[in-house]
Parts: sequence; structure tokens; C-alpha cells
Amino acid sequence: MAVRARPRFEIRRMRADDLDEVMEIERAAFRHPWSAELFRRELEHDWSTILVCVEPLTSAAGGRATERLVGFLIYWLVHDEVHILNVATDPQHRRRGIAKFLMSETERRALQAGATLMTLEVRRSNVAALELYRGFDYRAVGVRPNYYVDEGEDAIVMVKELRRFR
Repeated sequence: MAVRARPRFEIRRMRADDLDEVMEIERAAFRHPWSAELFRRELEHDWSTILVCVEPLTSAAGGRATERLVGFLIYWLVHDEVHILNVATDPQHRRRGIAKFLMSETERRALQAGATLMTLEVRRSNVAALELYRGFDYRAVGVRPNYYVDEGEDAIVMVKELRRFR
């Protein structure tokens, strides 16, 4: 008899009751985190999607299934373009492929929606994120000077074409 292992991670849309866990990750991951109100607004917009990555857990008490939220990604779908606004992984769970899993799922959803272009901005100093995006074939196309105003840091604008334009 074959036994199926539980999936290592699962991705689903964020629900309002995920907000506290998402905010914990947001505060741990960024020097200047978004407010809870910004997340609430993103949940209301038709064009905005917040994906959460959860790790399925089983508690010892009665074997009841639970989950731990370990990362999230926010993107906008406008016409045929997906713009990634924010990607974050719980610092205690980094280097486990969570951001890659979220990026892959976002690209799958973008293709399914008929998107032809994906865009994002990333801090010039965020080497790990730059490597992640380059691994997904994003290419730098420009710089937004002083984009991160609090530190006066530039953003690298990156794009990925999903299909050839005809």
C-alpha cells in the first residue's frame, strides 16, 4: 500500500484572518513594513492578489491538521501585465524555496490569465532578491532613482516577457 506524503508547502489566496501572521512576516522581513491597512485595501481590489505560502502541520492533539504561514507575494494583474509588489519569507524559514515556489505560482497564474509581461522593482542592494529574479529570467531594464525614499536607495526595474508579442 502506497503512502502519500503531505505536500511540503501549499499556496492559496490570503484571507482576512491571515492578516496577523502576514504582518508578523512583513515586520520581520522589511525595515519599513507596509501597514495592516494597506494589506486590507489590497484584499479589496479586484486587480490585486495576495498569495500566501503555508506549511501544513499536524498537531499531536487528535491529529488535527493546522498550518503555519511562511511567506507571501502580492501582485497586480492589469490587462496583460502582472506587477509584483512585494515578496516576503519568514526569516526563520528562508533558504527553503518558499520565494521560488511563490514566484512559480505567480507566473503560472499570470500565464493562465493571458499576461504577456511581468514587472517588478527591487532594491539595488538586495542581492538575494536580484539572484532570485534573474533565476526566473527577469532582466534589468532601468533604474528608479531614490525609489526607496527612507534610505535614498535606487530600485532596479526588472521585466520578464511571458510570450512573444505579435
